[in-house]
Amino acid sequence: MDIRAAEISAILKSQIANFGEEAAVSDVGQVLSVGDGIARIYGLDNVQAGEMVEFPKAGVKGMALNLERDNVGAVIFGQDQAIKEGDEVRRLGEIVDVPVGRGLLGRVVNPLGEPIDGKGPIVSTERRRVDVKAPGIIPRKSVHEPVQTGLKSIDTLIPVGRGQRELIIGDRQTGKTAVAIDTILNQKAANAGKDESAKLYCVYVAIGQKRSTVAQIVKTLEEQGALEYTIVVVASASEPAPLQYLAPFSGCAMGEWFRDNGLHGLIIYDDLSKQAVAYRQMSLLLRRPPGREAYPGDVFYLHSRLLERAAKLNEDNGSGSLTALPIIETQANDVSAYIPTNVISITDGQIFLETDLFYQGIRPAVNVGISVSRVGSSAQIKAMKQVAGAIKGELAQYREMAAFAKFGSDLDASTQKLLARGERLTELLKQPQYAPQAVEEQVCVIYAGTRGYLDKIPTASVRRFESELLARLHSQHKDLLDGIRTKKALDKDLENTLKSVLDSFSATFA
Repeated sequence: MDIRAAEISAILKSQIANFGEEAAVSDVGQVLSVGDGIARIYGLDNVQAGEMVEFPKAGVKGMALNLERDNVGAVIFGQDQAIKEGDEVRRLGEIVDVPVGRGLLGRVVNPLGEPIDGKGPIVSTERRRVDVKAPGIIPRKSVHEPVQTGLKSIDTLIPVGRGQRELIIGDRQTGKTAVAIDTILNQKAANAGKDESAKLYCVYVAIGQKRSTVAQIVKTLEEQGALEYTIVVVASASEPAPLQYLAPFSGCAMGEWFRDNGLHGLIIYDDLSKQAVAYRQMSLLLRRPPGREAYPGDVFYLHSRLLERAAKLNEDNGSGSLTALPIIETQANDVSAYIPTNVISITDGQIFLETDLFYQGIRPAVNVGISVSRVGSSAQIKAMKQVAGAIKGELAQYREMAAFAKFGSDLDASTQKLLARGERLTELLKQPQYAPQAVEEQVCVIYAGTRGYLDKIPTASVRRFESELLARLHSQHKDLLDGIRTKKALDKDLENTLKSVLDSFSATFA
């Protein structure tokens, strides 16, 4: 083997000519102090507000929130025990983002989009920033399609539409989460079909809840076959405050993917009171000035920028929608506290749940007198509008009369009739947990209540009347239910059929 010196020297010359040392440059700072999930960092002069930073020694990430003259205040996404004074901190040059898309359906993730359900890595090709600007006025369209919650008291009296923000508010242990979970379970039939426009993909965000509670909810969703179209984002009570603050934004980014791809999403924030508390903790530790109830001045903006991202888009933008059901926990029914009034003013209506009603056995414990939906009947199908119009007025009159009836015993016949009807309608609106009803079933049941078929029946037998009527309809009159579902209206033929069914059923019911 002969070695040619000229060849080797030519190779060496070309290598020397092309030699250039690429220096890796990274913006680096040092930890000045750390504690309570907050790190003060010296250096990082070019860091942006909201940018991710990394603590390589501890293997933890954080986010720069306070940019001051001589230091940067960063919140830590994780445990801060491993971070020490003098540790190196690096800029990552990116804003917090999470994986999005269908690959997340059926999974339980943390606020950074990392799986915590032990089912392997997330299959997702796309990522989105968690905090983006809400759609403007031009891409939006007014809310006109219903979100069926499966709860009679809500679908008839306080209808929720696709793209609406409807607040669920009440004291602890009044069934707020139950209303939200029932809404998810009620989408099972629509999501089992092939029609994408009927489907509603759900995102459930648990903020500051006990892990046992979240595990129970996930188990319920799995058993009922609802987890396959649901994403669960969890920042439990044991997580640091920055993760509890971030969770709603992460869930919203995942829900927005459906909205922006012409699909329909539903997001539940359970609950925003705990997010506000986490944000207050972060703000006070970052030494931001406190305001009312020690919340920072921008706590209104925290919730408004989050809830404004729920929208119904017009045809030019794909006709997608994202519906939000934020939950707020009150203390002793005080809806005039700071956070409840803020969120009431941001949302398009609220469902009030009351402890007194809950203990009276009226469940869901919705106070239909002060609950409102600012979208109103435009978010109902025609059949529901036809039967539910009467029930609102009758219940309002009943509440008014019931207050007077306490004082006087000798009431005239018309008042007694009104009170009897109101009692039966109140009984009719009760519903067990995890038993949502299809809209065509609700239409038939409410029709029976408002047209006087329950007036002669004892109040105690109303629930039995309802269940036996539905059993009769499913076994012998399936075409009637199918007709209401497909036509979405109660035309003359369907109404006559329903009347004859109710007449014959009432005659035999005992």
